[in-house]
Amino acid sequence: MSAHATKHDGPLLELDHLRVTFGDTVAVDDVSLAIGRGERVALVGESGSGKSVTALSILRLLNDAQTSGVVRFDGEDLLAKSEREMRGMRGSAIAMIFQEPMTALNPLYTIGDQIAETIVLHDGVSANEARKRAVALLDRTGITEPGKRVNSYPHQLSGGQRQRAMIAMALACRPRLLLADEPTTALDVTIRAQIVELLLELQREEAEKRAWPCC
Repeated sequence: MSAHATKHDGPLLELDHLRVTFGDTVAVDDVSLAIGRGERVALVGESGSGKSVTALSILRLLNDAQTSGVVRFDGEDLLAKSEREMRGMRGSAIAMIFQEPMTALNPLYTIGDQIAETIVLHDGVSANEARKRAVALLDRTGITEPGKRVNSYPHQLSGGQRQRAMIAMALACRPRLLLADEPTTALDVTIRAQIVELLLELQREEAEKRAWPCC
């Protein structure tokens, strides 16, 4: 299913003595772990313990941080890659579901345009094909009337719908590693349970192809 073929027989993701600092402040200190394909792993800790920073450091999204150690994805050290190489991997080989969709989604573009843009950028398909895939993804993630909602702007969706749209966007290019940064924290209890069940269902379907670290 994935367009991004695996190259490595070892763990899909390995962190080896990861350390992240912001000036004199140590945000993450000596984190090591290994995650295989199809595994689901949760990082547990109190607020401010470095869970989100760990996830963001994998994608190299911490511009003001000093990062050391090894972040190895499919046998390749991500910390040694150029920014151009990382841009090619973000959203395709590795994707992330962010904690707050309203800050991650662009308020000036429809949900469909944002999902389709990701597909066109990484998969090189036509705009029409990308839009069809966007509608299918919204349907797959449980958004009612996906053909209509694809034309909605983020502020026109409920909190649960926005989070489902974020999940659809993260899955758009069939990543092999999906990072979820407290994806239910801003939702009420009922919607939170629905989103968790959706993620579990999607993970079960893709168990042999994708790893799912959750923070």
